[in-house]
Amino acid sequence: MERGRCKIIIVDDDITNLTIGKNALSEKYDVFTAPSGTKLFQLLEKLVPDMILLDIEMPDISGYEVIEELKANEKNADIPVIFLTSIIDPECEIQGLSLGAIDYITKPFSRELLLKRLEVHLLVAAQKKELKNYSQNLEKMVSKKTETVFELQSAILKTVAELVESRDNITGGHIERTQEYLALFIDFLLNHDIYTKELAVWDINLFIMSSQLHDVGKISIKDEILMKPGRLSYAENEEMKEHTIHGIKIIEKIEGSTPESAFLKHAKILAGSHHEKWDGTGYPFGLKGVEIPLQGRLMAVVDVYDALTNDRPYKKAYTHEESVEIIRSGSGTQFDPVLTDIFLMHEKEFKRVMNNSVIIAAQREHNGIVDKSESQIVAAIMDAKTGVKTGQMDRVRRYLTILITALLKHERYRNEVLLFENEDLNEAMLLHHAERLTGTRHERWDGSGYPSEIKGSAIPLQERLIAIVDVYHALTSDSPERKRMSHQTATNIIKNNRGTYFDPILVGIFLDHEKEFMGVESFL
Repeated sequence: MERGRCKIIIVDDDITNLTIGKNALSEKYDVFTAPSGTKLFQLLEKLVPDMILLDIEMPDISGYEVIEELKANEKNADIPVIFLTSIIDPECEIQGLSLGAIDYITKPFSRELLLKRLEVHLLVAAQKKELKNYSQNLEKMVSKKTETVFELQSAILKTVAELVESRDNITGGHIERTQEYLALFIDFLLNHDIYTKELAVWDINLFIMSSQLHDVGKISIKDEILMKPGRLSYAENEEMKEHTIHGIKIIEKIEGSTPESAFLKHAKILAGSHHEKWDGTGYPFGLKGVEIPLQGRLMAVVDVYDALTNDRPYKKAYTHEESVEIIRSGSGTQFDPVLTDIFLMHEKEFKRVMNNSVIIAAQREHNGIVDKSESQIVAAIMDAKTGVKTGQMDRVRRYLTILITALLKHERYRNEVLLFENEDLNEAMLLHHAERLTGTRHERWDGSGYPSEIKGSAIPLQERLIAIVDVYHALTSDSPERKRMSHQTATNIIKNNRGTYFDPILVGIFLDHEKEFMGVESFL
């Protein structure tokens, strides 16, 4: 067969008709024949033709049934079909064209006429295919362009939001946490069929992205007020309230200088309404009830929850339970009572996100072994091996020793642990583990970690083990950003993430021996 020639299948139960048709077309096309509809579909499993010439009256499956089945199959639906039949009947012709045929030619046919009509139809089919490919490529280009623009917008918003956060004396991660809380909140609303009409017209991704700018107006607040290490005076508090108006004006200015500002619509609403209160006593406009946009009512809950559960210059963080009670008491006064009910129904999920954020923040902030890259971990162990004193390494050694000693008594893990040469966790053994940890020490039991998103027991035992030690050590150590947490607080965080962040069985073993962990701190 010549490369590039069109492929034609002729379907007819009469061998004479097949022979005549093949002889008429073979000079110009690669011609295949099928004596029945069944044989046609068998042939289509091996090749995709450019055209099918189809008889109507056949014993097993009629031509009408064949074309119906062709058009119902996505793989074959675009193959052009011409009915080539001896039936001379306008109604049959109309029926054939209605079923999707592109032409209706009667037998006996003129070879020259058949060739010419095939040439025209194949040209049209080729142009349609080319147009379809162009359309698909254009869609991909537009989709890629849209994705790029979205990523650029998101990067700009994140940069501005981080600039605001860097000026404010607020615990880091406020922007990321409120985004997670909002995404969680919206899922719960949709699951409970609440405020679905309002949410139906939102681009949820744009809303979540735009929430990064809810406090952008703080850029305009003086440093001595924004970063004051204590409660504000009445006058200072009034000036601080102006950040909502400043935020609206800043976003309006951005809107005026860009042709694509849809992603800022939610941001402006959020900036100007997240401090409004359900009873009308909020600011800046004193809106009441559903006069407050849903965006602002949602942000009001998550913004307050995050403020309560984190340190501020004028207060220490409240516990999750204390924060929940404060929000409960604000239902119908500060907060939308419907949203408050949903928050209370799912407060444990909010707590889970809060705990995870604490773990992640501790790992990022901690300036010891857990804040180093994998190569630096190995280097730190090598330093310990050459006699450099590191209290942190001593703590990690002792924590690991406690757990590995316990694992030796645990039937489930005993055989794996016995691969270690002895029960003493020396520096050489730590080096061996550190080398194996590369690229996997941030995997999570539930599969939501990185870089490979492996889950459960697919995560090597060493990585599951070090995850607990890693987080406990980070939480109970000082960092430039915060003071260390108590043993009990760190233990509760690990306990609360049992089965999500950590291997539940290993957490159980940790809890059985947590007093020994507390003893390490007093010993060193």
